[in-house]
Amino acid sequence: MLGQADDLGGGVFKKRLRKNQYRSIIIARAGRYWVYAYLFAKQDRANIEDDELRGFRAQAVLYARKTDADIARELHLKEIVEICHGKEAEI
Repeated sequence: MLGQADDLGGGVFKKRLRKNQYRSIIIARAGRYWVYAYLFAKQDRANIEDDELRGFRAQAVLYARKTDADIARELHLKEIVEICHGKEAEI
């Protein structure tokens, strides 16, 4: 993952964005998918709470169990949205 990121354990990362003004909580699925689960401005809050981190770790476990077909179905149903760097998503 490019840029500054902290491994919060359990497949959860906190990434600094836009010159350190924002934070995102990212859930990793075996290094194959990166799911942006939460975004917040550093000026609004310093960090997430312990109970929130536990919730994100639980989500990471769920994403780790998903198959490629599960991800494709969720993309098709627009339950999740793919963010593509420099190209349009193929859905």
